[in-house]
Amino acid sequence: PKGMVVHPAPGNPDGTLVNALLWHCKGSLSGIGGEIRPGIVHRIDKDTSGLLVVAKDDATHIGLSQQMAVHSVERAYRTIVYGGFAQDEGFVESNLGRSKTDRKKMAINYKNGKDAVTHYKVLERFGNATYIECRLETGRTHQIRVHMKYIGHTLFNDERYGGHDILKGTTFTKYKQFVQNCFAICPRQALHAKTLGFVHPTTGEEMFFDSEIPSDMQQLIDRWRVYANTKEL
Repeated sequence: PKGMVVHPAPGNPDGTLVNALLWHCKGSLSGIGGEIRPGIVHRIDKDTSGLLVVAKDDATHIGLSQQMAVHSVERAYRTIVYGGFAQDEGFVESNLGRSKTDRKKMAINYKNGKDAVTHYKVLERFGNATYIECRLETGRTHQIRVHMKYIGHTLFNDERYGGHDILKGTTFTKYKQFVQNCFAICPRQALHAKTLGFVHPTTGEEMFFDSEIPSDMQQLIDRWRVYANTKEL
């Protein structure tokens, strides 16, 4: 769910996914991640909802990490972003690194960053916002959030990257109130890790998982759909 930190860190010593998994699995998780991140193969941000794969033993962890390294793990996200797209599909390719001005943010860094590729597809157009699917080739920190901002489509209500401001639309009071109400409905970046696919490291079976859009994002989509169809604002 949104709001759950993946592993303990300063300010979040407990109540994390790792704490829950250690209890659920009776301490049986891969040790490759160390004491802080046992079993954690990849992460999602605290306020991003959706799917993760976690390894219960070292062999599984190694097998999944190898798939991540060669970009064979299928990961698709759903998000609502500001603005409209000229094309129905496209991709962003750049190097990402830590921001030089804010250590909590990532930024485009062609000189020292790591390569990152995000493919996107328009699912529904709302005028001042668009519902899209993003598929990752790489899994860099904040990759979708930074790539979408880079091409002028900041994620809706993404406070860290400026999406909590009204970036597109009119100056009419009714419109401003509509967007503020949308912020209240989905008080986080509108990003959900919807699907996850990989090959089982032991059996070789192709595994595929899908998760429903959470209620806050679904309500947000519904609100924007009504706006797009009526334009009463």
